[in-house]
Amino acid sequence: MTEKTLATIKEAREKTKKRNFSQSFDLIISLKEFDTKKAENKFSEDFILPHGRGDGASVVVFADSIKNLDCTTLTSEDINNLSKNKREVKKLIAKTDFFLAEPKLMPAIGKSLGQLLAPRGMMPKLISDDAKSMVDNYKKSVKIKVKDAPVIQCLVGKDDMDDKKIEENIDAVLSFVESKLPKKKYNIGKVLLKLTMGKPVKVEV
Repeated sequence: MTEKTLATIKEAREKTKKRNFSQSFDLIISLKEFDTKKAENKFSEDFILPHGRGDGASVVVFADSIKNLDCTTLTSEDINNLSKNKREVKKLIAKTDFFLAEPKLMPAIGKSLGQLLAPRGMMPKLISDDAKSMVDNYKKSVKIKVKDAPVIQCLVGKDDMDDKKIEENIDAVLSFVESKLPKKKYNIGKVLLKLTMGKPVKVEV
């Protein structure tokens, strides 16, 4: 699959006009013979791309006792202030990919922000031991999910990344998705790759 996928990445680049901003490579996977009405077929997983996203995901940590993380950190006082301003919470959600939190702050987060975070699938993941490693991993992560439609779409890199790294990210995502499906590879239908402003190109699987 390697050479075919590399050729697909090249074709996607050729079919896309250069822009004055960095474009994302998006992978679109259509599922076949897959019933999204069955609860067991729905999933939402955070997946670490082998070579990262090209630019780091936006991570916000709710913590009082963890300092010096390479991301935005909000304290219990910040949570209290946000609870009084739904507009600011919505703005924060819109620009954040992943939330993490110290376990002791989860009750306050649930009470104050849960009404807006939960329906969007954005409730924070609990920080275990090494907060720095968790932040680093989430910066390289994407959310892979199936909800109401039998389609998965996720970022697999940026246009300034090496083609080989993008290819390995694509391969890793496809392998992961296959592992989550009841009939494995048989449930994978058409797979497309496109840059943000480009035309979709078929990926041979």
